[in-house]
Amino acid sequence: MTPTIVIVPGLGDSGPEHWQSLWTEKFGAARVQQDDPDSPIPAAWSQRLQEVIEATPGDLVLVGHSCGVLNIVHWAALTGGHGRVKGALLVSPTDADRAFAEYPAVAGMAPVPMQELPFPALVVASENDPFASFERAEAFADAWGAAFISAGEAGHINVASGHGDWPDGEVLLSEALHAWTPPDIVRF
Repeated sequence: MTPTIVIVPGLGDSGPEHWQSLWTEKFGAARVQQDDPDSPIPAAWSQRLQEVIEATPGDLVLVGHSCGVLNIVHWAALTGGHGRVKGALLVSPTDADRAFAEYPAVAGMAPVPMQELPFPALVVASENDPFASFERAEAFADAWGAAFISAGEAGHINVASGHGDWPDGEVLLSEALHAWTPPDIVRF
């Protein structure tokens, strides 16, 4: 059986034109909806992610963006992961250890956990992301034991950077699913 995708949005819950929202509909994905998507708190956000994982049957692949990536790594650090989580696509991780005047709430996710994840992961980073340097994103991937790929100069890989529909991301997701699942699984 093909794993179910679990969309893990970042700050503000990834609006309706964001690729995460488009993927939710396109792939019939489960979605984590925080009580307060504008105030990331590791324990509360991790609890909600755990609830969605427990409520979603079968094998799962987590797809996080920005603070959603931090949600996933905090959840893994707090819980040790879950056996049905087969992998995670981690796009544009935000560096919560830096201060962002326009988004002070991001500091609530600091410090960023720097321990190996209990499942395979792929970090996709932009070379000109305003919320994490390319080098810092690569350091995250190294610490998390994740594969790392450059998206080129793609900004924050969100609607503001021209990534509503994100076909290259769909290719990366498909390749990750192929790598993380047995060969007899039907993929999209």
